[in-house]
Amino acid sequence: MIQTLPLALPGTLVDHHQLDLTALYSKGWGVHFFDVTGAPNGEVYALYAVYRHTRGVTDDEPDPEKANFGYRVITRYSADAEVLGTALFRIGGAEEGDSAVADGDGIGLCVLPDGTLAISAKPNNTTLVAPDLSRVLAVYDSKDGRPFEPFTPAEGDPFASSISVTPSGRLLCSVAEYGVWKYGNVLTNLIGVADGALTADTKPVIDTVASLDPEPARHSDIDLRAHATYQGAPVGMANRPRPALTELVAGEDRLSSWNSSHLGRPVPLSDSLFVVPFYARTFRGGSRGQPFVFALVNDQGEMTGRLHGLHEWRDSPFTGFCFNLAADARRGHAFHLNRYGLYAWNREGVLRAKLDTGNKSFKPLIHFTLGACAPNGDLLLVHTKQHLILRIPAPEDLTDLAAAVEDALRAYTRQRTALKKEWGPVNWHWTQTSAPVHRI
Repeated sequence: MIQTLPLALPGTLVDHHQLDLTALYSKGWGVHFFDVTGAPNGEVYALYAVYRHTRGVTDDEPDPEKANFGYRVITRYSADAEVLGTALFRIGGAEEGDSAVADGDGIGLCVLPDGTLAISAKPNNTTLVAPDLSRVLAVYDSKDGRPFEPFTPAEGDPFASSISVTPSGRLLCSVAEYGVWKYGNVLTNLIGVADGALTADTKPVIDTVASLDPEPARHSDIDLRAHATYQGAPVGMANRPRPALTELVAGEDRLSSWNSSHLGRPVPLSDSLFVVPFYARTFRGGSRGQPFVFALVNDQGEMTGRLHGLHEWRDSPFTGFCFNLAADARRGHAFHLNRYGLYAWNREGVLRAKLDTGNKSFKPLIHFTLGACAPNGDLLLVHTKQHLILRIPAPEDLTDLAAAVEDALRAYTRQRTALKKEWGPVNWHWTQTSAPVHRI
């Protein structure tokens, strides 16, 4: 079923801070989308931020109508597209003192096999939240703030920087390490698989299978992690998957040799085959044409192939920094959306569909960001200016993708009009007052 869901702002928050929804974002406030995920029961969760930072206002401003603020917002939708509830936590999470969530960079969502919602962020921070968003169940916080804070490993309890779930319930994880490309902070560098359950009481061991930087700098014993292993021993220092992905493709980028490249979020194509995206360094003056690889990696750490058919310039994800991939693991389909088109591959890495945004029918796609595939394979796209999620039923055959997307875009226009009549948004900002709001 095609659905259009609003990224809703809690009315209590809008009223408390007297948000002027008519103001331009250049005035010091905004709404920013991060991630969306689906649950096996058809529900959807969306993660985004609302913030205000006005020049001349101090952090200790007592008047909430003037004060600067920043919140992450998680909204839960039913299978019938109703808003069921919202959770709020401060940007900065537990560091702000009024939230239990271990916040961080590159924050994302995942619904675990038992229905628990996992919030993960760099570096290796994972928070488990009840499905109804009412409370935090557990926090796995690395407490690794290098280079800005002293690091004591015994104080931390890390897990992963991102999590995705395979059809049988395995957890495909990315793990951050210190010293990647000789930087003094902690960056995503490892891909691994966890076969046990992640719960409030236990966390499984992540068996690492691939790496980006083959030799992170300045490692010592404090950089070994018992919960992430390679060949049965804690990963770190020289004990890591080799050859690294960048070593396998080293001859493909003569200019930078993949130094300062970065990993995207991996997605599962099956229980034992994953797409691991990685991208060459970005430049301030523009990065279109820089190399990128969507590698096919199995659970034994072998790079068995890649997703083919994209041109480094004509199909560049660096335009607009569109680095997301999504996968329908049950059918073995992978998807990527950037400013030039929506692309779809089969499990063998063969490009089966390209919906070119130069085509009038698919031009609206340039305004959408690819979020994820729901467990049933539906595509979840987000219009980041109109703050709406578009759910597109996944076709069994990728040759039918063009027709499915055309139908969805036409339905989006109708459903958006109906939502405007029902919600009365202000400058595409949707305010909800009926569903419960939880502070977590």
